[in-house]
Amino acid sequence: MDIQIKTMELYQRDEALDLIWKVFIKYEAPDYTKEGADEFFKSIHDENWLNQIKMYGAFDKERLVGVIATREEGTHIALFFVDGEYHRKGIGRQLFERALKDNKVNYMTVNSSPYAVPVYKKLGFEPTDFEHEKNGLRFTPMKYQVQ
Repeated sequence: MDIQIKTMELYQRDEALDLIWKVFIKYEAPDYTKEGADEFFKSIHDENWLNQIKMYGAFDKERLVGVIATREEGTHIALFFVDGEYHRKGIGRQLFERALKDNKVNYMTVNSSPYAVPVYKKLGFEPTDFEHEKNGLRFTPMKYQVQ
């Protein structure tokens, strides 16, 4: 499998959001109330919020199979989703390492969904607080410190 990691262009945003929503519904939504799922959908379709993030895509030939998006000059992961049939193939790590290259400081933060906490721990993130809930979205603040 030859996965290419690329900075995504504005014209690719709808394709990225479709993948994000598809993966969210299958893997993340079961951990949320309807209010939480609705809040997530609303956030990924908020133009002001979307204009603050930088997206990277993982492509298997021409097919988008994963997305990571950062904000705050690359210091915070805003979105991180990999198509289910591509889980456990190192694609998430490749996306994370690509985003880390553009990071200008020695750390990265994320507010992890319950489903993704083990994934972030495997990447080297540590929880910085207990799980929180806001507008139906459950998340654990985590931090990665560059060694």
